[in-house]
Amino acid sequence: MRKRRAEKRYIKPDPQYNDLLVAKFVNYIMLDGKKSTSRNVVYESFNLIEKRTKKTPLEIFKKAISNVQPMVEVRSRRVGGATYQVPMEVRPERRISLALRWIKKYARDRKDKTMAERLSAELIAASNGEGSAVKKKDEVHRMAEANKAFAHFKW
Repeated sequence: MRKRRAEKRYIKPDPQYNDLLVAKFVNYIMLDGKKSTSRNVVYESFNLIEKRTKKTPLEIFKKAISNVQPMVEVRSRRVGGATYQVPMEVRPERRISLALRWIKKYARDRKDKTMAERLSAELIAASNGEGSAVKKKDEVHRMAEANKAFAHFKW
């Protein structure tokens, strides 16, 4: 190994909710470095969540993320000329980043008017254990289950 491992960057918690996960999510939603715009989108969606569910938006957000986090995933592994899909456990940081990424992706794909509406709808759906992001997690788990026979190729 020539180069050293990249240092882990730590971010400050967001100002309104004082939460690291929300700050990370704001960064995920951000396009072209426009953090204030992405912050407005996230906060607006949180306000919509509060109006619709009458619960704290942070509670819904955390529940949604825990429902979307994958426990296992398949990774490609080459063994003697053949490529196997080997099921492996997902690291905690990767779990969170995958959950945030999927929520963002499927919120963008929704048909609602504004991004805040799409985001709030996806987060509410995910916290109830439905929606496209949860479907994606189930799909990943199914793939891992189907390839359990190759689990002995773990490295």
